[in-house]
Amino acid sequence: TFLLAHKEGERMTFEFATAQRIIFGDGVAAQAGILAAAFGRNALIVAGRNLRHVEPLQASLAAAGVANALFTVGGEPDVATVADGVAVARDCQVNLVIGIGGGSVVDAGKAIAALATNQGDLYDYLEVIGRAQPLNAPPLPFIAIPSTAGTGSEVTRNAVLASPEHRVKVSLRSAAMLPRVALVDPELTHSLPPAQTAASGLDALTQLIEPFVSTRANPLVDAICKDGIDHAVRALRRAYADGSDAEARRDMAFASLCSGLALANAGLGAVHGFAGPFGGAYGAPHGAVCAALLAPVFATNARALIARAPHSPLLDRFRRVAVMLTGHADATLEDAVVWLQSLTRDLAIPPLSAYGYRSADATAVVQAAKAASSMKANPLLLTDDELYAILAAAA
Repeated sequence: TFLLAHKEGERMTFEFATAQRIIFGDGVAAQAGILAAAFGRNALIVAGRNLRHVEPLQASLAAAGVANALFTVGGEPDVATVADGVAVARDCQVNLVIGIGGGSVVDAGKAIAALATNQGDLYDYLEVIGRAQPLNAPPLPFIAIPSTAGTGSEVTRNAVLASPEHRVKVSLRSAAMLPRVALVDPELTHSLPPAQTAASGLDALTQLIEPFVSTRANPLVDAICKDGIDHAVRALRRAYADGSDAEARRDMAFASLCSGLALANAGLGAVHGFAGPFGGAYGAPHGAVCAALLAPVFATNARALIARAPHSPLLDRFRRVAVMLTGHADATLEDAVVWLQSLTRDLAIPPLSAYGYRSADATAVVQAAKAASSMKANPLLLTDDELYAILAAAA
């Protein structure tokens, strides 16, 4: 039934692009060395501060005859961090890059792999604050190994980078940046603390809901979103309560993978339209910001559609999301909002004010959000008053 809506009034022309190979399952990270050897014999490992998973990766590479250099990323990457990583990649003359860590680490790895082979200034290629020029040369082969379940960055074509100078987060984007291999091993997520499990998990849920109700929705993404939402709904609270719950961790890793597939091929919406500029301005973690904004944006979009586009097929999609979230066939849009608010509360998601946001900042945040690329796929154009109301509700 989820595909029938496309028979009338919805376009059936779409593109679907993803990583060249996706390998999913408990323990698959052990295959990294053999997979890497197919691309080269000198790898740059991009990792976060926590090096728990790096030593097993290095052992796997060594067993396959692949040398490695290590570059660490502290927190979410900015343009200076990526420039440093590119310099290391060139100095070490690596012929492939492996990113192992959360979405920020994977994004940094993607950007380093892309820019190591492309000359010029990084701003030549950045969106919004740069010149958004296409890459001139193919990136180095990139293998993505996520250790969180949230961003789905292992199957997306962009890398989100912060520019402290401009106080925004923007994307470096190219279909050529899609990883050659996405190694999704749920066992790597078992050590995630509850707060990170909550923020990354709600980011994944956001990235499953927004593409399903976006103006770029398509039948293939619909099917992925539906299955991903089902997995997230049944597993997120369990993974938060008990990080050693292997089944819940597996379900969330799959939901995260689905969210990356969805956003890469159907766009996002106002949650991410706000999250990029907000994160850049306040240094706030992306997943936690998305988590705080999800319920207010869902409520505002639904009410705006009822008021201004009551016959839009996208409104029916919101109703279907309500059914998927609550498990009740007669669920209303308000039921979905209450469910999302309850989940956010149960997972102890901080409000935006926890990161230094104050109502006096609203105008600057709204104006930056309106310029964000993610806003282009939102179900409808929100008014300034509606955007201000979203911030007030999330603050």
